[in-house]
Amino acid sequence: MTYDEYNAFCASLPATTKVIQWGGAHVWKVGGKVFAIGGWSDDDKPAITFKVSPLSYDILSELPGLRPAPYLASRGMLWIQHYAEPGLSEEDLKDYIRESHRIVSLGLTKKLQKELGLNQ
Repeated sequence: MTYDEYNAFCASLPATTKVIQWGGAHVWKVGGKVFAIGGWSDDDKPAITFKVSPLSYDILSELPGLRPAPYLASRGMLWIQHYAEPGLSEEDLKDYIRESHRIVSLGLTKKLQKELGLNQ
């Protein structure tokens, strides 16, 4: 997945915003909370970091091309980074980004979820 494909996909999810921060990373947020980070790659394919469930974390952290997300995982957070081949298929990666969006949106206040039209 290229930066353009990653950004287009994240933009298609409800109530998202993008900022460039942390050394040029493409950071996507829902309700002001980060759900996906694309960056820190030497080519046009970003390393993509996303939040996962405890079970997904256990499974994904053992697969080639995936790892516990630097910095975030070392602080006990359940984030995975897709950084190399073979990694996930593009469809699976989109599914995990979509799920990260859902997980993060569920952590927003009920009032904000309603204002943003999420989880109705």
